[in-house]
Amino acid sequence: MHIRMHNPWLGLGAALLCALAGSAAQASEVTYLIDPTHSYPSFEADHMGISVWRGKFNKSGGQITLDKAAGTGKVEVTVDMNSADFGLELMNEAARADSLFDTAKFPQAVYRGTLAGFKDGAPTRVDGELELHGRKQPLTLQIRKFKCLPHPIIKRELCGADAAASFQRDAFGMDAGKDYGFDMTVDLRIQVEAIAKE
Repeated sequence: MHIRMHNPWLGLGAALLCALAGSAAQASEVTYLIDPTHSYPSFEADHMGISVWRGKFNKSGGQITLDKAAGTGKVEVTVDMNSADFGLELMNEAARADSLFDTAKFPQAVYRGTLAGFKDGAPTRVDGELELHGRKQPLTLQIRKFKCLPHPIIKRELCGADAAASFQRDAFGMDAGKDYGFDMTVDLRIQVEAIAKE
């Protein structure tokens, strides 16, 4: 009669390997802080079909988590709506008024999303939601360029991307000029750089 002996070390070894594998998976996720001095969220909007208004936001921040091996990650960005800059102070004041951004009530816009469409460890889009002017709407950012490299000065990983999206501003309750024939489409162009946390 053959008696099979149970070796407790095998079970312990298997459990240890699973724990190590889990730790390795967690360790591959990196958090990056958005560098506001090297990020440039900008936008374009129609003016009566005869010209294009262009502007940017001077104050933004947030963070990105990225696991290149697993092909996962998340994005959270906050924009100070009072920092809108059209290059003309009169227009900046008009944009902050209640007819458009109404920054007294809605001082911030927030974008939260999930990195997706990974190719060779790099995401090609962000599937997310934009909270703007007190409303939330789904918004997908197309990532046109994405690259990571060691920062030459601070010696931590630096990632950068160029992304774009379009949305209808009246969907967020901002329909100023619609009765005069303004196209409600807003095109976003976002240059962002983020540095790995220590």
